[in-house]
Amino acid sequence: MNYTAVIAVIVSFGISAIACPAVIPFLKRLKFGQQIREEGPRDHRKKSGTPTMGGLAFLFSIMLTCLFFVRDYPRIIPIMFVTLGFGVIGFLDDYIKVVMKRSEGLNPLQKLFGQTLIAGIFCFFLMYNKEIATTIRIPFMKGYQLDLGWFFIPLFFVTTLGTDNGVNLTDGLDGLCASVTVLVAIFVTVVSCGEEHGIEPVSAAVAGSLLGFLLFNVHPAKMFMGDTGSLALGGFVISSMFMMQMPLFILIIGFVYLLETVSVILQVGYFKLTKGKRLFRMAPIHHHFELGGWSETRVVTVFSIVTALMCLLGYIAL
Repeated sequence: MNYTAVIAVIVSFGISAIACPAVIPFLKRLKFGQQIREEGPRDHRKKSGTPTMGGLAFLFSIMLTCLFFVRDYPRIIPIMFVTLGFGVIGFLDDYIKVVMKRSEGLNPLQKLFGQTLIAGIFCFFLMYNKEIATTIRIPFMKGYQLDLGWFFIPLFFVTTLGTDNGVNLTDGLDGLCASVTVLVAIFVTVVSCGEEHGIEPVSAAVAGSLLGFLLFNVHPAKMFMGDTGSLALGGFVISSMFMMQMPLFILIIGFVYLLETVSVILQVGYFKLTKGKRLFRMAPIHHHFELGGWSETRVVTVFSIVTALMCLLGYIAL
């Protein structure tokens, strides 16, 4: 029996659980505190000043854990590259917002350029990898694979940019993004182990690191992951699913990410069409439920349950 995934979870959890309490006072000394939007829920204003950029702790844990396995599991290298690359983009965004006191952070074009550059390198690798190439699996069709040819490129970039920003939008409540992504990482680990994709060390490391991070990120959070963490997690989801030729499965297991993204698109579109009216109380949709009377913990619990059920559905769809 292969205990690689179990070892990776335990090691990454330990590193993360030790790193997080060490990072919190460090971030406080540097005054890396979260800035809360005035238009956001009133209850969130008390979170102002909570250390952010905590994603550095679990990103460090993921990378360090993976180094122990990279020799025997070379397929985790592309996933490490995308996860770290997107994490660097998130770090720059956080740094500009928190340290340089520019509320916008990286402007949309700068962020898009960085994401496209990292994604483009990964796309090139996929297309010229004989084991993966431009072939994807279709859900609910018993392992049926479809070769998209050059149509793979637009699918790749739409999926990549959409998913990464969807994960970023999910990071709006204490423990929400981490809780949802732990379940997604567990799904990836189970599938990788069962089908021998060889990427379980990195997915298990993500799960373990996030469990350690959640000790300090559940409500009331002692620190936030920031874009450093959320963009890195988006990179992990994207790269791991493409390495398993399963990008369409993101629509299932990443249903919460999709819901968050669609809610923002609908809110903005409806606001412009109706010249000021709102479809939801607030977007992303987790704020809609929060302003409707749900507590943060209830929203996180419900969204996590939904993700767990969708991951089970994703497994059935294999």
